[in-house]
Amino acid sequence: MKYFGTDGFRGEANVDLNVEHAYKIGRYLGWYYGKRLNKKAKVAIGKDTRRSSYMFEYALVSGFTASGADVSLLHVTTTPSVSFVVRTEDFDCGIMISASHNPYYDNGIKIINGSGYKMEAEVEEQIEQYIDGEMEEVPLATRDEIGRTIDHAAGRNHYIGYLISTATRSFKDFRVGLDCSNGSASAIAKSVFDALGAKTYVINDEPNGFNINTNCGSTHIEVLQQFVKEHQLDIGFAYDGDADRCIAVDNEGNVVDGDLILYVCGKYLKEKGALINDTVVTTIMSNMGLYKAFDKAGIRYEKTAVGDKYVFQNMMENGHCLGGEQSGHIIFSKYGATGDGIMTSLRIMEAVTEKKKDLATLVKEVKIYPQLLKNVRVKDKAQTRADKEVIKAIQHVEEKLGDEGRILVRESGTEPVIRVMVEASTDERCRECVEEIIKVIEERGLTA
Repeated sequence: MKYFGTDGFRGEANVDLNVEHAYKIGRYLGWYYGKRLNKKAKVAIGKDTRRSSYMFEYALVSGFTASGADVSLLHVTTTPSVSFVVRTEDFDCGIMISASHNPYYDNGIKIINGSGYKMEAEVEEQIEQYIDGEMEEVPLATRDEIGRTIDHAAGRNHYIGYLISTATRSFKDFRVGLDCSNGSASAIAKSVFDALGAKTYVINDEPNGFNINTNCGSTHIEVLQQFVKEHQLDIGFAYDGDADRCIAVDNEGNVVDGDLILYVCGKYLKEKGALINDTVVTTIMSNMGLYKAFDKAGIRYEKTAVGDKYVFQNMMENGHCLGGEQSGHIIFSKYGATGDGIMTSLRIMEAVTEKKKDLATLVKEVKIYPQLLKNVRVKDKAQTRADKEVIKAIQHVEEKLGDEGRILVRESGTEPVIRVMVEASTDERCRECVEEIIKVIEERGLTA
């Protein structure tokens, strides 16, 4: 697709994604839902803390109301909260204005359907056609058909209440660190942990429109690691800009990424008899060490393409209840339809409190293999992947690694780049294998 990727329409504000795009998205969706349902469409809109989020919010509202839709504003909130409100309060669709973990000057428009899932690709394709003027202009609403906008901060409060209601035990006596990334979690996370009795220590919860994700949050986990060690905390959680990701830090200051979170939560659910199909859904980027630990624990696994969209699709098609990515997008289908950073924190806390073991102990059973990923800029991705000598080199590395490693060579979905990833027993072995593939690509004259 031209504008929409696996996670909405994203780019630099007013460069790749501008207010006219936002207005047209509102115009089309307001008309689409009103026409399809033969009634006024109801839409919920949330945003993160970027300066440009206000601009896009007003442009979207103008488009929706001009097409006759009624809009409820959730204000600064998380992506999963928009999904929750749409799903539980009879909205036809939802919008989250966020570029997730990207820098402040980027922004994005994520569209959520009436079931709280990411919008279907065919609807996004129709929006793209409307933006590019490839279909007839949709009619403007007039007189009493014009839509209205109302404040719906209460929706965010309903979500906070829901999060609290899912906890199985008090967090009393737990010293918990939260890195809110100067983003959406700043408005929600502390109140949830405080309500559950934790002694909560919060950093990066003073957004100013420009500091979202800047040297903080899940993409700069070293900040929380240092904070947990300095303050001798029991556990720490870092979120990204729209709080649909969570990376944890254990009591020893070690990073617990999405793979390790899937192990801790998957094993805990299996022991409770609550891991449906005894299966966890991962992407092809998950570490080999996770799969070996799953084998030992008697947990099956599925592998999807990279993107939480594909993880969720697999979960829905096969009835699995847990899935996620190394990056910290974790989906618990019992509680929601999207990755949810704060919910993930609560589920980790459940495992820690119920098993009466600290997080460092719970992850010790997993031996994560060293991993190296290098990007190679090429003239033609498909030609490179199909080259006989490149294929032969990949097979050679596969044979060399055997059961003690793996190689993954794939095309980037957004750049003229081939990604070469190797997992092996040592960093040196990873480097040696990656360089072997890159050397063949260069010798074949395939690099750009």
